[in-house]
Amino acid sequence: MDTLKLLSSDLELDLGDFLPLLQTLIREPSVVGSEDSFFRVLMRELKEVGAQVDYYQGVLVAQGNHPEQLILSAHIDRHGLLCTGPNEFQYAAFIASNKADLNGDSVSEQMMYTVENRFQNQRVQAHLPYTGTYLGQGCIVNSYICPARKNLIFELDGLDFLQPGTPVSFLDRLEVKNGYASAQLDNVLSVAILVYLFRCGFQGTALFTAQEEAGRSWRYALSWFYRQHIATERLIVIDTSPYPTTEAANAQQLVLRHKDASAPFAVGITRELEQLCKTLGINITYKDIYIEEQNLTRTKPHSLGRTELGRLIAASDGKINGTTIQIPTTGYHTPHETASLSSIAAAIKLLMSYI
Repeated sequence: MDTLKLLSSDLELDLGDFLPLLQTLIREPSVVGSEDSFFRVLMRELKEVGAQVDYYQGVLVAQGNHPEQLILSAHIDRHGLLCTGPNEFQYAAFIASNKADLNGDSVSEQMMYTVENRFQNQRVQAHLPYTGTYLGQGCIVNSYICPARKNLIFELDGLDFLQPGTPVSFLDRLEVKNGYASAQLDNVLSVAILVYLFRCGFQGTALFTAQEEAGRSWRYALSWFYRQHIATERLIVIDTSPYPTTEAANAQQLVLRHKDASAPFAVGITRELEQLCKTLGINITYKDIYIEEQNLTRTKPHSLGRTELGRLIAASDGKINGTTIQIPTTGYHTPHETASLSSIAAAIKLLMSYI
């Protein structure tokens, strides 16, 4: 892959070292609920750069020499399918066992109805749940929402031999073209950024959580905070943020938030990031303000979304708080989610301020 360089303010950021890492991680399957094999890939990458790595149920914790410096977080799971019967496949995040925290107002649930017809002819690959061993490839020939099960149902060609419980991931490859990166970026893009930060000398703490798309990751993160007796207002969660068009996504390089549907975010670190962005010449907007403005002209208002951070804040009565940095994308929750290289560079540049 050719070296790609972006000029932003007075800093030249070379993405040539970052994009191969992102490309490698994208090829590793991490279907929601079946993330074990991806966790092991992460452990290897982080230990190679000297991080202290501890693996708990649902969360991998990497720490440098100054773990209290800053706590970053990103979820590792990506959307995919789960075999639930003879040649029967469902959207992994929304099978019945994962619905306890889904109440109709999450962005993921709302997006399900907009992506149901996007998967025809998409190549997929099956792998063993724990080891990640490759089992074979197939193709999606049809997808539809079953009103009784309230889930995306998929018809596949080529994987009728699979047993129930087998995860099936989208055959994912990174494409970099005309200033944009495309793949199933949510949320392997954020994971790659955190690994890259450790490569560059980050000495704080990073949490890599499982099952965010099923509404469960906050529970794993909260257990770790309680286990370590940590209270903080300086947790930064990195994620992508969906926009309907390229023009809407390009209206900003990065997205911040004052709040989500669960709780208000910490004012201090939110303002700190806003000021850093101004200093670094990074163009930002606030997603909660954007949604509220769009809702003024919608017949059915959209939810502010229930993020991992908001759930953490609400569940801990504010003892765990912080803010988010989100990279604007289009094609959300598809294998062709797209982010501008300018936004990716801006996120890395902003977080490098803490090294």
